[in-house]
Amino acid sequence: MNAPISTFRLTTQRQIILEELSKVTTHPTASELYDMVRKRLPRIGLGTVYRNLELMAEHGMIHKIEVGGTQKRFDAITDSHYHIRCSTCGKVDDINVPVTNELVAQATDSSSYHILGHQVEFTGICGNCQKQPRLQ
Repeated sequence: MNAPISTFRLTTQRQIILEELSKVTTHPTASELYDMVRKRLPRIGLGTVYRNLELMAEHGMIHKIEVGGTQKRFDAITDSHYHIRCSTCGKVDDINVPVTNELVAQATDSSSYHILGHQVEFTGICGNCQKQPRLQ
């Protein structure tokens, strides 16, 4: 369960990481976000960025996206929403599909679990990859 945000201290490093994450909709990896943050904090380390991302996700300030066998990605939008991943390049986007709470009810009815939530991952081929010539 997520700890309350009020008990979590927003350090200068965390504030800058959050600001940089909030500027993009690309759902960056820790490494990609590190490259963005380094422009403002040249001495910050990748490990520091990664640890802070994990802590902010744990405290509900950001959303950690863990999709099938790929690097973790991070999202500043914490409201429930779905994502779509390009199966060719790995790009992750938000998809404007209503969150279906009926899935939680169905899962509750068909299992002995206490359901805490759900994640749905859509996959497809993004517009850029569709334009690329295919190797045969």
